Amino acid sequence: MLVAGTRPNFVKLAPLYRALAARKGPRLMITHTGQHYDHAMSGSFFEELGVPEPEVNLEVGTGSHAQQTAGIMVRFERLLDSHTPRWVVVFGDVNSTIACALVAAKAGVPIAHVEAGLRSRDWTMPEEINRVLTDRLSDRLYAPSRDACENLVHEGISTERVRLVGNIMVDTLRAQLPTIDHATLLREYEIKARHYVLVTLHRPSNVDHPDTLRQLWTAMQEAGRREPVLFPAHPRTQSRAVEFELPPATAGFRLLGPLPYRTFLGLMANARVVVTDSGGVQEETTALGVPCVTARLNTERPITVIEGTNRLVRPHASSLLEALAQADGRRGRIPELWDGQTAERIAADLLEASSGA
Repeated sequence: MLVAGTRPNFVKLAPLYRALAARKGPRLMITHTGQHYDHAMSGSFFEELGVPEPEVNLEVGTGSHAQQTAGIMVRFERLLDSHTPRWVVVFGDVNSTIACALVAAKAGVPIAHVEAGLRSRDWTMPEEINRVLTDRLSDRLYAPSRDACENLVHEGISTERVRLVGNIMVDTLRAQLPTIDHATLLREYEIKARHYVLVTLHRPSNVDHPDTLRQLWTAMQEAGRREPVLFPAHPRTQSRAVEFELPPATAGFRLLGPLPYRTFLGLMANARVVVTDSGGVQEETTALGVPCVTARLNTERPITVIEGTNRLVRPHASSLLEALAQADGRRGRIPELWDGQTAERIAADLLEASSGA
């Protein structure tokens, strides 16, 4: 049973589903918790990723962290009672991840965690709590990088449970990139390759605080006077901009709605620099060799700073503008095993573990 709750989860799930399906092993079941309901997540989204639509949707919807986690647990428990899978595979660090891991652990169902071992050391982030607890509960921990493996060992987790497999998001990125018509995409948005900034911001620490979001907004408006700035804004960010009475976007600072994965990937691949607070975008820009400025004081993906193209800056207008001016197109180094074969390694290990159970 492969379990996901958000769009980034499905981007990670897709290559593993394909790798397992190609091996004709145990029956596969995709479960969507419904943590994020997204109109863009239609049949075309799953078709684009090469996976069938989820067999089950728990339709938990939005709510506080406690409401959402509890709702998923109650509904997922019923599902496990009726299906008793050999493995429950969870992805990333969202509420769906920890909720389903807790239920599976108490039901005695083995858990595999894809993207294990990432740590920011920032306990104000709900994701940090989710990822640490999920790793504690998991029987197989698939780590994207050596520093993630080291984090798990330092926390007392047996090395027998840990596998260094690489970054599964890179599998999807490499599969999708050749399918994008980059010339048409650039014409559609009236931009030139390496001559624009792409922005994505959604974390509560940035968008839920008026002063912080105003600082970021001011920086984007100022940057838009020099080059096009494209901001596909999360609905949360758009509503906060209205609530905080931020000035309207200008000609150079273009506010867009949420974009399909392939469109966003194409814009990211051709950007001069990307501004983000997303962990996944930090990884994708490193894989693409595109400079990234992350408006956060810490990251659970330090390898993107050490080896990749990522730079952390405090979410302040002057700091952000300075980082944008200094973005020099350096490509960095692609981290170990970020080669598009992560899903194959996980599938082989998971099936071997299943046969030995």
